[in-house]
Amino acid sequence: MRRLLALALAGSCLAGIAVAHETVPAEQRIIPYVGGVPLCGDPSVLARISTNFAEKEAKFWNSNLTLVEYAKIQPLAWRPWGLEEIPRRYCTATVTASDGRHHRIDYSVREDLDFIGNGWGVEFCVTDLDRNLAYSPACRMARP
Repeated sequence: MRRLLALALAGSCLAGIAVAHETVPAEQRIIPYVGGVPLCGDPSVLARISTNFAEKEAKFWNSNLTLVEYAKIQPLAWRPWGLEEIPRRYCTATVTASDGRHHRIDYSVREDLDFIGNGWGVEFCVTDLDRNLAYSPACRMARP
């Protein structure tokens, strides 16, 4: 009887493990789901990057450098690690800074990663302007 009970318990545990590994899109685990990760060239995404860049430059580097123009905007990846992860869109572009220099910018738009998880957020790295080397080497850590 004990052996039968042990087999039944082991079988139910294994069944639970199989269910736990089903691929469920991350956004289907949150109710209500707002949804929507803007595209790479969405004006609101580019505006947020420009604003955050200018604030960071002024606050931490005592610089008035800004991003003034985006070109060659291209998607790099959409959900590169699978459906079960938070939706992320990876992008790259060429950006012109206010000093006239052109730089590569790598950025990601991420669902539920804005302030306290409310809405989408962005992370970005401007090559040659990653002053604290947060995404070193050469912004590689900002890409998928």
